Order: sequence, then structure tokens, then C-alpha cells
Amino acid sequence: MSQTKQQIQSHLAAAGSQPRHRFGQNFMIDQNLVRLIVSAASVTDADTVVEIGPGTGTLTEELVATGANVIAVEIDRDLAGHLRDHFAGRANFSLIEGDALDGKHSVNAELQRRLAPGRTKLVANLPYNIASPLVIDLLIEGVEQLVFTVQKEVADRLKAAADSDDYGPLTVMVQMLSKVEVLRTLPPQAFWPPPKIESSLVRLMREDRLGDRARAFGQFVQKLFSFRRKTLRKALEMMGLPSDTVLAALGYDGTKRAESFSPEQIHSMFVQASTSV
Repeated sequence: MSQTKQQIQSHLAAAGSQPRHRFGQNFMIDQNLVRLIVSAASVTDADTVVEIGPGTGTLTEELVATGANVIAVEIDRDLAGHLRDHFAGRANFSLIEGDALDGKHSVNAELQRRLAPGRTKLVANLPYNIASPLVIDLLIEGVEQLVFTVQKEVADRLKAAADSDDYGPLTVMVQMLSKVEVLRTLPPQAFWPPPKIESSLVRLMREDRLGDRARAFGQFVQKLFSFRRKTLRKALEMMGLPSDTVLAALGYDGTKRAESFSPEQIHSMFVQASTSV
């Protein structure tokens, strides 16, 4: 049963805690939303489900009730203690206390060890401060489906088209690793404390077109977009790459900027540049 706002506040008080901005904590209080998230992920008892930032366990309750193997990752020490007590004796629940990320571009080592590529789903109300790097890393690690809430501006970046204001490295990486669906826009009132912006419910279905070169491609994309105000020819030159050779081989207009090219076209640049140096 999903927790109400009053129950969440009671759990926080019992744990000697309160919403902590540094952990990006905004707790879901819309019980219909909690059920919608689980339904959107089609969670069954055959799944391994990772939940990042479970908080007081309102979404966790619904996930555990499906019979799935639930791995919760909570950085807040007070809430981690509450979760251990609350779910004690539930055989299909386990907790990793700590940050979901080891550094900026690496999944927590214990979590990484327990992921089952092709059989794991992420279902979470993601903390706003780690959503972007975490989504990319989990896709690279083989998580097959990710259903999560995130601030609307991040969702806009995930589904952005080339030559739009929201288009960037996150767009390119996620669209080369998955199919992106934005299922619903959520008002601030669906959470407590209410964030100052709207949120979105997102579903990513893994469709990996990068393979074992995903991290190298990610570095290429980050560097390319660090010169996003330069022409493509100039950006490639500043990256130390043979711009004329790459552009001629692909037939790309070097006077355009990197943001004008689709994820597939940028991947072609990466492949061509790798063979031209």
C-alpha cells in the first residue's frame, strides 16, 4: 500500500530525518502515480528491480508486493536504517547503503556486481542530482528497462531532436542506447516537498547500438559538444582529428555545428574518426 504524505512525514520523524536538498529528496505522495510507475515497468516476480533513492519506501512497498527481487540503493543513512527495519524479513528485498554512483561515470561497485544484464529493470523516483549520469551508466551496464520520474527539463533533453535547444550529449547517448518514451508530465503537487518545476514519467527500453565502445563514444560526444559553438570542422580540428578526411568520407557539411547532426550521424563521425587517426 502506497504511503500518504502524513505517513511519509511520520516515517521521517521516526527516523530523525527530514527532506534533504543535497540528496535531491522529493517524496511521491500521489498514490495513483506510484501504481502507474510499477505498471509502466510491467514488473513481475521474475524481475530483478533496482530502486535508487527509495526514501521512506512508498514505491518500494509496491515493488516488493509484486514478488520481484528488489534491490534498493539509499545514500541517506537515517532512511537506510528505516528501510532495513521496515522491510526486515522480506526475502525479496535487499538494501545497498551508499551512493548509486562511484564517481561521476561509474555505477556503485556492489550494485554493478548484482546487476543481471538483460533481466534487470530500474524503477525509481530518481534523485534529481544524479539522474543524467546514472541513466547512461545503467544502460551501458545492460539494464533492459528504466522507468523513472525526473525533472521535466531532463526528460525534454532525453527526447530532443537535433538542432533544438534541449539537444546535447545526454540526448545522443541515451538515444543510441535506448528507445525513449515520455509517458506523462507530473505537477509539483505529486511530490512532497513540491519541487519548483514540473516532472515527467519516462520509460527507456534498451536498444544498444554502441556495444563495448559505448564509453569511448561517450567521451567523444562530450568533447565534441564542448565545442558546440564552433563549426563541426573547427570542433574536430580542436579535438585533434583529421576534419577534412572525416567530413569528406561522410559527406557532412563542416560549416554546421555538432548540434545539427543526429545521434546516428554523430556515431558515424566517431567510427570514421577512429579509423582515420
